Amino acid sequence: MGGRAPESSEDFSHVSPVVKYLLFLFNFLFWIISLVMVSIGVFARVTKHAETALACLTVDPALMLLVVGILIFIITFCGCVGSLRENICLLQTFCICLTVIFLLQLIAGVLGFIFSDTARTKVTEIINKAILHYRDDIDLQNLIDFGQVEFNCCGGVTYTDWSQNMYFNCKEENPSRERCSVPFSCCIISQDKMVINTMCGHGIQELDYGEAGKHIHTNGCIDKLVNWIHSNLFLIGGIALGLAIPQLVGMLLSQILINQIKDQVELQNYNLRHRSDPWS
Repeated sequence: MGGRAPESSEDFSHVSPVVKYLLFLFNFLFWIISLVMVSIGVFARVTKHAETALACLTVDPALMLLVVGILIFIITFCGCVGSLRENICLLQTFCICLTVIFLLQLIAGVLGFIFSDTARTKVTEIINKAILHYRDDIDLQNLIDFGQVEFNCCGGVTYTDWSQNMYFNCKEENPSRERCSVPFSCCIISQDKMVINTMCGHGIQELDYGEAGKHIHTNGCIDKLVNWIHSNLFLIGGIALGLAIPQLVGMLLSQILINQIKDQVELQNYNLRHRSDPWS
């Protein structure tokens, strides 16, 4: 008697509010992240000269950040508006873009594994160019120093790679005070010493390998990096999985919402036909 009246087919909706607003929040979060990326890219592009970065890298990092940020902005905008407006066209665009990006990442990972020697050669070229421009950019210098301290290494293949830099070159005509030296980040720091010798890399390239090894890390950073990758495959796999999961979640939610909207459209068309023709 006092029970609720059964819901009519016209009031029923196939579209789940949970899926709809979950997809919106998912896209809104990455939309905000894309705005931050674009802002950082613009700031870096305006305030810093990109000549050194372009000399060391194939792509300017600030420009790459801008392009990736704008791409994420456009894709997540389609997801946000498509989920709120229940627009199948925008949702399909969002889903297709995520699928293409996911496949490209998968292909890049497989190619990187297959052509690991080529990738190693490319990394060697990048590190050698970075060594060449070590004193030209303070951010590049800090990045190289950080890598050498973290991996306990010096140079690309060996510590004598620093002779490529005009300041550390061992030529007799080199007037630099750092002639035949290596950066302080190559040095072996003893914890028991009260005073740290910041000049421990001075003239180190003139010593033989065994003698130099008493003062600095003589192994190159490329071998150290390769060994680190081999010993941290689970961590790298976890990071790759962490990047893949949001894309898979986005594809799944968008596809569910698309199917629900299509079912809702069919229901509305059915109701319209039977409302105009009650005998059919």
